[in-house]
Amino acid sequence: MPISDKLIDQLLAGCDSREDIIGEAGLLKQLTKKVAERALNSEMEQHLSYAKHAPEGKNSGNSRNGKSSKKVRSVHGEIDLDIPRDRNGSFEPQLVKKGDKQLNGFNDRIILLYARGMTTRNIQAHLEESYGVEVSPTFISQVTNEMMDEVKQWQQRPLDALYPVVYLDCLVVRSRDSSVVQNKSAYLALGINSEGEKELLGLCMAQTEGAKFWLSVMNELKNRGVEDIFIACCDGLKGFPEAIEAVYPKTQVQLCVVQQIRQSLRYVNWKQRKIIAADLKLIYGAATRAEAEQALELFAEKWDCEHPTISRS
Repeated sequence: MPISDKLIDQLLAGCDSREDIIGEAGLLKQLTKKVAERALNSEMEQHLSYAKHAPEGKNSGNSRNGKSSKKVRSVHGEIDLDIPRDRNGSFEPQLVKKGDKQLNGFNDRIILLYARGMTTRNIQAHLEESYGVEVSPTFISQVTNEMMDEVKQWQQRPLDALYPVVYLDCLVVRSRDSSVVQNKSAYLALGINSEGEKELLGLCMAQTEGAKFWLSVMNELKNRGVEDIFIACCDGLKGFPEAIEAVYPKTQVQLCVVQQIRQSLRYVNWKQRKIIAADLKLIYGAATRAEAEQALELFAEKWDCEHPTISRS
């Protein structure tokens, strides 16, 4: 449910400085505490309502039994929460589970900082300086290690037997490895499933892009359950189509039109690029094969005298 502007105005009334909003006793921290405690009380009400109507002998006669204080970490600093208790000790809060020392979202902030290349010590210093929260390097390592376990499970999850379309491409990204930031290739396999929805099938990292590595990616998709691909879209990397056909011999390989246009414009001067690119789009944007062939003939008549390799390509 969206929060109304009127309610926001009421909350901000009397907040005259940055400290009043995000400080140690600021609005955001107070709101986090009150909303969290209200949610915990709602969980307790649901728990007792179930117990009240339970059959004889099962949680019968249960009721509230005061509260216990618990200090948790949040993105707004450390917060003291009052956790409700029941007499039977059967209440299991979901917002802040037993043994948890942080609210949902705190771990996500650590993972975000880690993904941006910050070291464990840097994350520790950032959380203390920005939010006044003291965390140990060991705790940060536990959070990031748990994330890596989830990543491995996602990478190894079984896939559908059939994907009508799969896009295969590589992005060059800056990545920290052994305290050194360097270029790495992120290999992406993006599938369109039978319901027409996009699904990221795989994400792999490597130093450079090559057909040999793509062959290993295709074998991995095969091992994870992909039996057939109707159309595989890729760029013009040498040996790439052969790598796809080696694993999926019946798959139709569709080369990337954008890559083809870029290759065609490589030796065209800047003054002519927009004109030639527009003429190339008439070919690739044609509704039928006959229209595309006609547009190609017109292109060759117009440009072969200056750029004879483009029409042949």
